[in-house]
Amino acid sequence: MTMNKEELLAKAKKPAADAMRLHPFYKGKIEVNLKSCVRDIGDFAIWYTPGVAEPCKAIAQDKEKVYEYTNKGNFLAVVSDGTRVLGLGDIGPEASMPVMEGKALLFKYLGGVDAFPVCVDTKDPEELINFVKMLQPCFGGINLEDISSPKCFYILDRLQEECHIPVWHDDQQGTAMVTVAGLINALKIVGKKMSEAKIVMIGAGAANICTVRMLKAAGADTGKIIMVDSKGTLHEGRTELKEKHPVKWELCKTTNSANLKGAAAEACEGADIMIALSTPGPDTVKKEWISSMAKDAIVFACANPIPEIWPWEALEAGAKIVSTGRSDFPNQVNNSLGFPAIFRGVLDVQATKITDSMCIAAAEALADCAPDGGMNPEKILPTMDMWEVFPRVATATAMKAIEEGVAKKKLSRDEIYKLAEESIGKAQRQTKLLMDEGFIPAPPAE
Repeated sequence: MTMNKEELLAKAKKPAADAMRLHPFYKGKIEVNLKSCVRDIGDFAIWYTPGVAEPCKAIAQDKEKVYEYTNKGNFLAVVSDGTRVLGLGDIGPEASMPVMEGKALLFKYLGGVDAFPVCVDTKDPEELINFVKMLQPCFGGINLEDISSPKCFYILDRLQEECHIPVWHDDQQGTAMVTVAGLINALKIVGKKMSEAKIVMIGAGAANICTVRMLKAAGADTGKIIMVDSKGTLHEGRTELKEKHPVKWELCKTTNSANLKGAAAEACEGADIMIALSTPGPDTVKKEWISSMAKDAIVFACANPIPEIWPWEALEAGAKIVSTGRSDFPNQVNNSLGFPAIFRGVLDVQATKITDSMCIAAAEALADCAPDGGMNPEKILPTMDMWEVFPRVATATAMKAIEEGVAKKKLSRDEIYKLAEESIGKAQRQTKLLMDEGFIPAPPAE
């Protein structure tokens, strides 16, 4: 049965209402559980003193043994300063905690990764960089989250250069990777090529800036990409950005080869693809902008929590394929489809970094997992309940890491897939068992 607009709006508002009801009920979304046996108090002598001194001494002799004797290889820190929280802006580290806990939940359930929210009370990039570097002995990887632009670029670059464990910024690389995966199938459906597509990008924050780099790696012509920020299109006349935002200035020189000047309305004319990662809507993106795009236009309106334009309005305006960042509409383009699997693969082969090539390999694997061969306009990507997708994406990521020489462990494709499948399957079975046994109580009735 087709919903009317009022029903669609009511459906869109329900997750927020449920969140306010259930967050105080559960008082958080993750906790620490044991993974070693406790048969009786005698086991404490093994897990703590005096027995624990022996693995400590072994690690002191060879630091790499920390991966063998502890859970470091599956520990991940989700680090944020709360300065750019999913459409809410600079709300502070405490207010960012629900997001980071949610991220940790997804890491565990979809990737089998033991992730911890680490919300840091500083806005100083240097303090944050030093803090993350000091976390390295305990964690196998770092997921940066919700850090404002432009400092997020500097922080990521420094940490990737100076850390010996993989560091990734999900708002940059994660969003970009899943966007590329969605575009692979969307372009296949409309019969267009990435290299020939005119792409308009509404918003020039961390996500879209990184997406440009990822689109180039996937074959897009950056000269045909036009970025639009709050002042208009990025072009070589925007010299005020040289000092204010050097990353944007580089894009002024490498995108928009026609040097188009104007606002979003002008940029959208004749575009094949719109990627909006901008101010939450609705009505941030206008229907008339979409109407001016090329035939069979592709629209990704991915602001959270509300897309820049409601998907039904984009379709009414003439778009062929519409995606949002939400799970309650078709075609969710959300980094939740990527980061759990990518880190699963990275951790299993102890990769020291996450390269763009690894992200493209993950994007191609994700696109391959879409239902109906990726040819359904409402199913250009798999959904998060298709758990078998995550081991496949993890395997593609890990294999590319081995190929590029950034993995400490050299495993076969079958070995990697089996490790990922076991980790993810275990996490989901454990969750079900805890729910069945009442340790995770059912939500109260509305």
